[in-house]
Amino acid sequence: MDSNKDEALKCIEVAEKYIKQKNKEKAQKFLHKAERLFPTQRAKDLLLQVSIMPDNIETEQSKVRKQCPPRDASPKKPEYSSEQLLLVERIRACKDYYEILSVSKDATDSEIKKSYRKIALQLHPDKNRAPGADEAFKAVGNAVAVLTDTERRNQYDLYGKDDERMSRSSHSRSYTRGFEAEVNPDELFNMFFGTGFGPNVYVRRGGRWQRQAADSQQEHRHARENQNGGISAIVQLLPILIAILLSVASSFFISDPPYSLSTSAKYPIMRRTHNLQVPYFVKENFHSEYQGSVKRLELSVEEEYVSNLRHQCYREKSYRDSMIWKARNFGDNELYQNAQKIKMPACENLQNLRTHGTL
Repeated sequence: MDSNKDEALKCIEVAEKYIKQKNKEKAQKFLHKAERLFPTQRAKDLLLQVSIMPDNIETEQSKVRKQCPPRDASPKKPEYSSEQLLLVERIRACKDYYEILSVSKDATDSEIKKSYRKIALQLHPDKNRAPGADEAFKAVGNAVAVLTDTERRNQYDLYGKDDERMSRSSHSRSYTRGFEAEVNPDELFNMFFGTGFGPNVYVRRGGRWQRQAADSQQEHRHARENQNGGISAIVQLLPILIAILLSVASSFFISDPPYSLSTSAKYPIMRRTHNLQVPYFVKENFHSEYQGSVKRLELSVEEEYVSNLRHQCYREKSYRDSMIWKARNFGDNELYQNAQKIKMPACENLQNLRTHGTL
């Protein structure tokens, strides 16, 4: 099984090279092979990314046809389907962000993200060429950015129903007025589907999107590539650096999240969620100051808690597997026995949640 996993990782690396070369066919070939050898979330995310890439370079025959079109050639057909056009028109006719994502006002973060993934794949500019698709794609990005941020969602619920702001007559302007995304729609899209490149991934902490460094090997490789890139690489990275600086600057004007999973001087009061009994901590004035839905807040707490458990479990398994491999490589039976006994508390907590039917 370990050999299959290594082969699958090699196939993913080859596929990433073909993605950089815009070779959709070969990238899909190696990603499907990687899934057959050893299924991973990384391969699934890359397959989603490849699915919206334009088709490979056209054949020589089609090039000749473009250069010498027949005189009686029929008019070009639209580059979009009727279903794509209907989706764009539906988004543009919506009055609020809940309607854009086709979710209820009590929807959880998971439901909102699931709906966003489905709609964004159909609206991405590389896939949908219908008139107004770019505007609709930005609208969906704004919707998910606001509704997955606890504070911004509460503000939107209180003030986002202004008829003037969301009226149909000025709807083309309302997407970017008052409640707008902290990052551009393409960056939001990459948060959910992953690009397969670069040292940053995005996670939810305290109800907000935050960048998190990936593993150290990937960081070192990215650093070497930046050095080799020279001045051109710096120019290419300049927009990203500006976006990061703007994000850091805006954080000074954003209020604290309503809860924390760990106690501190700012969050001294412990509470437990109703469903999973997950402990979380709030400020002393929580009861008087917090105006949002406690039920929805606790769903976010449980979602973040389970997500953290899964990340910890993954690290525990990786550490144990590396120790087992090391013991086998050196032929050390005692080290192998100790590696087998390594405890994985996060994995055990996850298994208990599944056993009791709470997940």
